[in-house]
Amino acid sequence: MIGPYFFENEAGNALTVNGLSYRNMITEFLWSKLDGMDMDGATFHTARETTELLREKFHGRVISRNDDQNWPPRSCDLTPCDFFLWGFVKSLVYANKPQTIPELKAEIRRVVGEIEPQLCGKVM
Repeated sequence: MIGPYFFENEAGNALTVNGLSYRNMITEFLWSKLDGMDMDGATFHTARETTELLREKFHGRVISRNDDQNWPPRSCDLTPCDFFLWGFVKSLVYANKPQTIPELKAEIRRVVGEIEPQLCGKVM
């Protein structure tokens, strides 16, 4: 797992996820995490500029709607982590009833940090 990543401005205020903020996350956060690693249909995932950015890095291996490797959105056969992982994380995060945004972020970081890669493998 890589993350979590919170879409925020310099002041720590939440940003709306759009094509630009998603591409910024890719270039400013994700690329450095992917270096040295072997690596759904939301519009910011498939915006033309976003897929062009991904193609530059992954050369013919982009898995996305209408791309190198077609991946239908919301397919329970193809996206098990979308259907399991986020509910699992949410149940653990809210078990401690965070009361503030910083507490919520800390719980998200803690829970994500404790997820073992074997769990995702079992889900898939």
